[in-house]
Amino acid sequence: MFQYDEFGFVEEWEETSPPIAAAEDAPPAEPHIPMRTQFPEAGSHYLGGTCDGWEYRTAFTGSRLAFAYNMLRQFLQDEGYADVPLPETAADLKRFKKPRRVQIQMFAEHGYAHNPIKIIFPAQRNTLILCIYNEKEPNHLLRFHGL
Repeated sequence: MFQYDEFGFVEEWEETSPPIAAAEDAPPAEPHIPMRTQFPEAGSHYLGGTCDGWEYRTAFTGSRLAFAYNMLRQFLQDEGYADVPLPETAADLKRFKKPRRVQIQMFAEHGYAHNPIKIIFPAQRNTLILCIYNEKEPNHLLRFHGL
């Protein structure tokens, strides 16, 4: 016998099928371990970035630089780097950007740097590249400074 609802027939599969759970509603397979505690292994892809064992590199893009910077700050906080000093706003961060006029380069990459992180301005607009260096590696300060 058919049943009716306010829109017409109610089919049997609608009543017996369980609701589909979204991927974000499912509990994680294992607890999240911040990157500062357990740095990704060489050759791994972690949360959209790549790691060579020494350096983890990922990019943040937003419709505005401020949105990309807020995402970057939240990522650092989630991964255990909340104590690393950062500029307060995206406007303050822009002061570290390379000027357009030609000048002598003292460093290869222009952006903000405070061990163990670097924030680099690529050519793509409203994008920031985040580099995090593995503090547990021997001589990581030399690698951080490009030596």
